[in-house]
Amino acid sequence: MKSSHLFLSLALLLTAPAAHAQTTAPQTTSPLPAPLSTSLTVPGDLRPDAPELAARGQYAVGVRTLDLVNPGQLDIVKAKDGVVPTYDRPLTVEVWYPTAGRSGSGLTTYSDVLGSAPDKPFLTRGRANRSAPALKGEAFPLVILSHGYAGSRVLMTYLAENLASKGYVVAAIDHTDSTHGNRAAFASTLLNRALDDNFVISEMARLGAAGSGSPLSGVVNADQTAIVGYSMGGYGALNAAGAGYGPQMAPLIPGTGFAARQAGNYTPDPRIKAVVALAPWGGAAAVKGIGVNFGGKYGFWEDAGLQNLKVPTLFVVGDRDDVSWYEGGVKPLFENAVNTERYMLVYQNALHNVAPNPAPAESFASFGDYMHYAEPAWDSARLNNINQHFVTAFLNLKLKGDQSAADYLNVPVPVSNNAKYSRNADGTPKADDTYWKGFKDRTARGLELYHLMPKQ
Repeated sequence: MKSSHLFLSLALLLTAPAAHAQTTAPQTTSPLPAPLSTSLTVPGDLRPDAPELAARGQYAVGVRTLDLVNPGQLDIVKAKDGVVPTYDRPLTVEVWYPTAGRSGSGLTTYSDVLGSAPDKPFLTRGRANRSAPALKGEAFPLVILSHGYAGSRVLMTYLAENLASKGYVVAAIDHTDSTHGNRAAFASTLLNRALDDNFVISEMARLGAAGSGSPLSGVVNADQTAIVGYSMGGYGALNAAGAGYGPQMAPLIPGTGFAARQAGNYTPDPRIKAVVALAPWGGAAAVKGIGVNFGGKYGFWEDAGLQNLKVPTLFVVGDRDDVSWYEGGVKPLFENAVNTERYMLVYQNALHNVAPNPAPAESFASFGDYMHYAEPAWDSARLNNINQHFVTAFLNLKLKGDQSAADYLNVPVPVSNNAKYSRNADGTPKADDTYWKGFKDRTARGLELYHLMPKQ
């Protein structure tokens, strides 16, 4: 079948906004019970069983909103008869950064909408200072934060604030055509994720340069950049870092715009030094799961594409993921990115939602909205704390060169339930202790962590 005919046959699939949402659970008219009272009113606050590196760092956090425009981009949404016009693509970016003050001080709110009610905003509390001056005197590594489909730049504020408190500048993108309030042709998401990441890296470098006149001047070290992407954000992060797509997937995008993101057709931005792929979409099982019965060996990737990923990568996934999938999905990506050092953190019995903030109270009246955030077998605040711990260890090691962080990643046994907590009276480990560093007794449960080095 010719590509043009194939695209026409997939048009309804690629323009249906709910087809690739992070949850496909049906809506219900029966409201869920009102949320229970809890002291964890701010995403990212510590539970008593939080692992060591989940705690906030030494800095107070500032936050500001940027409105950026990437000129001359393909307007996939308005493609017609194989002709794709161009437009100036708007991107709203939320930026967190160290500021003066006490760690954990500050209070702000972030506005978002539910997927079922894009005209009704809700607020999430945060521990940051809106428009506070950035702390001068040091340029901090850059983290690009990329949400899922659909999502928003404030879907993972728990992680953004936490990393900023530890000496990172975090730029979270509202990917146009891919947010809770703005879902358009899915082909736009397929094309633009990596392009958005690359553009925002360059814009943050420009704004962070000495003498730029920006409030971020002198604060951003874009030469040390990580991309942290969830679901479709993970799909784009892998591509931006070098994992070129296979040619089989080109028919999913009108015109020839996808060719530039295929294996061998581009050079990844050398400023990207690490990737965290949280339940990354695009593997073979994920592609088949949306009704596309063609693709590469690994869905959007062939061996050659995965072999072009050469920056250290941390994969995070639930072993019951029903969107990106584990077997046939994320696990093969981890195993076959053979030219890079990579880790894979597995949440036993978790589905797809291992990355978002806890479900907002406003979602409790709709099962579909609630299940866009929640994990049936896990408490979301617990997931958030564990993510904070391991993402901190990984980025501190790979962006800051903190070799002591490796002890939190190179665990003695890969399945946490098999680890033995054996300590002396003073708390020091005995010779037979195999417990995961940073976890309190009885708290390293339901996790797996694997580590593979690049082939020689």
